[in-house]
Amino acid sequence: MTAAARSASLLACYHCGLPVPAGSRFVAPVLGESREFCCPGCQAVAEAIVAGGLDSYYKHRSEPSANPQTLPQQLSDELALYDRADVQQPFVHHQDELAETTLLVEGVSCAACGWLIEHHLKHLPGVREARLNLSNHRLQVRWADSQLPLSQLLAALRDIGYAAHPYQPDRAAEQLAAENRRSLRQLGVAGLLWFQAMMATMATWPEFNIDLSPELHQIMRWVAMFLTTPIVFYSCAPFFRGALRDLRTRHLTMDVSVSLAIGGAYLAGIWTAISGQGELYFDAVGMFALFLLTGRYLERRARERTAAATAQLVNLLPASCLRLDQAGNSERILLSELHVGDRVQVQPGAVLPGDGRILDGQSSVDESLLTGEYLPQARGVGDAVTAGTLNVEGPLVVEIQALGQGTRLSAIVRLLERAQAEKPRLAILADRAAQWFLLLSLLAALGIGLLWLYLDADRAFWIVLAMLVATCPCALSLATPTALTAATGTLHRRGLLLTRGHVLEGLNQIDTVIFDKTGTLTEGKLTLRDIRPLASTTADDCLALAAALENRSEHPIARAFGQAPQAADEVRNEPGLGLEGVVDGQRLRIGQPAFVAALSQAPTPSMPDEPGQWLLLGDSQGPLAWLVLDDRLRSEAPALLDACRARGWQTLLLSGDSSPMVASVAAELGIDDARGGLRPDEKLAILQQLRQAGRKVLMLGDGVNDVPVLAAADISVAMGSATDLAKTSADAVLLSNRLEALSAAFDLARRTRRVIIENLLWAGLYNGLMLPFAALGWITPAWAAIGMSVSSLTVVLNALRLTR
Repeated sequence: MTAAARSASLLACYHCGLPVPAGSRFVAPVLGESREFCCPGCQAVAEAIVAGGLDSYYKHRSEPSANPQTLPQQLSDELALYDRADVQQPFVHHQDELAETTLLVEGVSCAACGWLIEHHLKHLPGVREARLNLSNHRLQVRWADSQLPLSQLLAALRDIGYAAHPYQPDRAAEQLAAENRRSLRQLGVAGLLWFQAMMATMATWPEFNIDLSPELHQIMRWVAMFLTTPIVFYSCAPFFRGALRDLRTRHLTMDVSVSLAIGGAYLAGIWTAISGQGELYFDAVGMFALFLLTGRYLERRARERTAAATAQLVNLLPASCLRLDQAGNSERILLSELHVGDRVQVQPGAVLPGDGRILDGQSSVDESLLTGEYLPQARGVGDAVTAGTLNVEGPLVVEIQALGQGTRLSAIVRLLERAQAEKPRLAILADRAAQWFLLLSLLAALGIGLLWLYLDADRAFWIVLAMLVATCPCALSLATPTALTAATGTLHRRGLLLTRGHVLEGLNQIDTVIFDKTGTLTEGKLTLRDIRPLASTTADDCLALAAALENRSEHPIARAFGQAPQAADEVRNEPGLGLEGVVDGQRLRIGQPAFVAALSQAPTPSMPDEPGQWLLLGDSQGPLAWLVLDDRLRSEAPALLDACRARGWQTLLLSGDSSPMVASVAAELGIDDARGGLRPDEKLAILQQLRQAGRKVLMLGDGVNDVPVLAAADISVAMGSATDLAKTSADAVLLSNRLEALSAAFDLARRTRRVIIENLLWAGLYNGLMLPFAALGWITPAWAAIGMSVSSLTVVLNALRLTR
């Protein structure tokens, strides 16, 4: 039986759904039946839930729970830091005897998780209120901290399988949220008062044939004016500020035309309200403002979602670390208390708090954040290490050389600053066309106004006002941004974050796609593919022995063996070589062939000539088995390659991996050209050859070795698990790591281009027809406002089709 077949036959853990290893003894009664679990962590969580009388959770959940071993480790001394008053000051607020805070909870998978968390906390002494927002996983808690310290509250959440830490909002996201709330208030004021002003204005229309006395008629005009005044001076204030700014820089924008139209109509309405001559246009002012503010509000919300998604990418550093004093004693401190030059002790399984240099110790460091390679790299005294990377095997003493903005990790924050900063060529052309159209419209309004002043002075002002309102290039200016915003939001919901504006337009021109292999087309993590015994020991026994050895290791290779019912004794880790330990009195080694064979002084067996990561298992008598680990192909990869072929695109696989795995992946996916063992400069040379041949190239990668190609490609996409350098060099980030989001982007790019062209044609047709109609006096300012609003609404609704 192969390893794959054995894995398929395993039971699923009742708590998290992961396979239960053969011979597992992790069981507990839940809902009246004995349930099996994959590890002691899941067993302990289930027992805690049952002990709290909350086992109904398992009846209502719709998805498996998070495995507690995959959640961030919360050490007891780290949790104790949260009981310090100075630590609580930024996020805990006190009112009388109660404290209130917001926690961000990890491991929430469905609505039943919210029920479990709230009910479990409410049973704790001192907890008055606990409410979990399932949309953002933020937990609001009010409790008496004199009865229950915050550290115990966090530990209680951990007991039922959820890791929580204080919610610390990103400043940029908070600023956008504040602007969004202000925009919503301005929109609300405009909507409410416009409806009332419209009713007061309509009462003065002769079409309604209302027998109003002259006094009441005058009162209704004044009521309409007072209702419209807050719309103009509060809701429309951004338009006037924008117009003043643009006039100072001698730059014509939509704000100039909007401000002239709104200001002109408002002043004309005041004249009519005072003199009783002419028509009231207060309802037109309100309608005009309402539609414009709605469009800007929708665009602002899209930018807010983008900023929030980007801010989540930077939550990678630990909350605390162990600082060493001159005597070598360790003290756990908050990351904010760490300084450059301090020495820190980094235990196995801990994340490095800053960039630094190793002073003592030897270990393997998981640098997949920076390099994209899933195997940890051996590091020793004198080697440089980077913030956000994971220490895997042995304890290290590190001298901190850079913190915060000085670290390589901080480069990811620049994604937010660059997001949507660039406009596609089509949007630039639309902006230029709108500026020229606006200039011509203003000149035409001036000329036509002078002409009507000569022909009919009484109608001149109203015709100029109608021209200003009717020809405001709102629809033309909204045609491209609304479509791009809708498409960007749709892709973000699917897990693709666009960080440069030309991506959607550029995808329509691509004819060649370059793929990286590790972590891109493959999952970037090892799985056990096969076991080949070399002695009389069976494959199942070899798997049990190997799992018992690896059970004590933090190395990513160990995860491929799953949990074992027993663990080895006297385990000794040799970084870069393997593990040694004792299982049931039998001394074993697993790892590099020469290291394992040295235990028995036997000749080193020849490694099989097949793709994969080959490990040797042996004891003091000789080698026992070969175990081969492999990086599994992503399940969505075939569909993505089919989408590329359906469009007639050329596909290439360029990898730094020199193993036969490159050719096998290319053959399985039907890739046209596959090359392995390439250095970054060689990848870049191949890309440049393609571009010199006139090809438009899209690059999909995730490692530092992909950065030159990502930066030079026409369009580049980095995986969400990619390095920070890869993300900052890419035009888009696949946050979800799901390749189908990229396939969806191909289709959405075509639809977006079609919608933009439709919007531009409609806006151009509308503005082109309304200008002569208004100049001839066939359209009143009121109908011009209605037409302009309907035109803008049509553009917005057409763009919103991209959200479906």
